[in-house]
Amino acid sequence: MFFAEYICNFAFEPNIITMISKTYLRYIWLLDTILNLGPLTYEEIALLWEVSPYKKGGLPLRTFHEHRKGIKEMFGIIIECNKSKGYTYYVKNPEVLNNNKLGKWLLKQYSVPQDFTTYARMRDRILLEEIPHGTSYLDPIIEAMQSNVELLVDYQRYEGEQGEEHLQIFHIQPYALKVFNRRWYLLGFFKEIDGLRIIALDRILALKMLTNSFTLPEDFDARKYFANVVGIFVNKDLPITNVKIRAYGIQAEYLRSTPLHKSQSEGNSKHGEFAEFTYRLCITPELVSLLLAMGDKVEVQEPESLREEMKKRISNMFNFYNKRNYENY
Repeated sequence: MFFAEYICNFAFEPNIITMISKTYLRYIWLLDTILNLGPLTYEEIALLWEVSPYKKGGLPLRTFHEHRKGIKEMFGIIIECNKSKGYTYYVKNPEVLNNNKLGKWLLKQYSVPQDFTTYARMRDRILLEEIPHGTSYLDPIIEAMQSNVELLVDYQRYEGEQGEEHLQIFHIQPYALKVFNRRWYLLGFFKEIDGLRIIALDRILALKMLTNSFTLPEDFDARKYFANVVGIFVNKDLPITNVKIRAYGIQAEYLRSTPLHKSQSEGNSKHGEFAEFTYRLCITPELVSLLLAMGDKVEVQEPESLREEMKKRISNMFNFYNKRNYENY
């Protein structure tokens, strides 16, 4: 299984350096360069490397061949040498990217313009959101997923109304990584609970790769696992429910351009002031939070239970603000 098949549902606003390791970014640069400018000789590639973001240390021939191997593992793409045409390197099987949605997304998201000098001058005017914590564990987790070996994790969880801290130690078989709301999450089989669970990388205190191997279930599909939810909360006991909302004003356009969930469909509403959208998904805390974040631009129509939950949350918010105003007098 290739690297790109392990990671699902990337967020679309991460910091370009903290999102994935510099090694993988070098792979992406090299593949993007050969795809767009190739065929190229090694000498031509090495010259282009000198004006890339990764020029420090140059590109020795041995490193170049290691990167070719890494690209094959990461994308399933073979960079071949054509000896009959001046020992030029080209992508032998570019069609592989057509069936690799995440691979194409990585190239689009992280490929760097050849004129990097211009980009560097603009870095103070191109502002990207960062994923602040937990990214230091990405490399060992990805390596463990590629090697199918277990992880030993010291994990700090918070629970209760006061957010009390609890330290737990887990033996985890890492299955998949996911980004949601600027945080990285790891989905895996936890031996201590004998089942699947998801944890946030920013709450990991220590992580160690073990030698114990495991076999990823043949029927496991990360996308299918999260298919019926918005976010990362999955509860197999939750039913898939029909949800209908009304979006007012410009919020309707936002939802058309960026659907809340892949099941989103729009009704044939003739009302100019709002549009109706329907979904087939599980009602989770993340869904409620996202709907609340849209404020008075969205109104839940169905089901009644979700509508009542929204009313309860809004009432609680009103009471908080009203209580503070009262106490100021």
